[in-house]
Amino acid sequence: KYYPPDFDPAKIPKLKLPKDRQYVVRLMAPFNMRCKTCGEYIYKGKKFNARKETVQNEVYLGLPIFRFYIKCTRCLAEITFKTDPENTDYTMEHGATRNFQAEKLLEEEEKRMQKEREEEELNNPMKVLENRTKDSKLEMEVLENLQELKELNQRQANVDFEAMLQQYKELEEEQRRKEQE
Repeated sequence: KYYPPDFDPAKIPKLKLPKDRQYVVRLMAPFNMRCKTCGEYIYKGKKFNARKETVQNEVYLGLPIFRFYIKCTRCLAEITFKTDPENTDYTMEHGATRNFQAEKLLEEEEKRMQKEREEEELNNPMKVLENRTKDSKLEMEVLENLQELKELNQRQANVDFEAMLQQYKELEEEQRRKEQE
């Protein structure tokens, strides 16, 4: 390119872009979902040309939250979902329903049980003692089972290879003698 000698880049006006500007990006569906209008299943990994925007007034620990707009493959209804950095996941906003996820429900159940146990322990000192004894019994059982497995493996692994080789040689010699006779 040619730049004239009197060119000054500071004189070029800056573009005034809006904060809620949308970009077109290519992305994959982050989870299985079902369209609310036509019932079409959209599976995880399906590629879409999506519009992406940063969600205004929503930030998690300094990380911006993004919203994605995709279209259903059958009826072209708009489906939106957002990033959820708190749970390292995505949240469905509207246009579709997220399909059942057993792993996520199991994790939530574990968290709920742990929280209940902690609340019980805060209120009831006897419960703390009961839980400790239960945990120690469980730990003792695990250690006993581990010890039994170690002993079993040791019995099976205690093989004398020299004796086996000697026995094999004796059998070979015996077969040679029989063949010679």
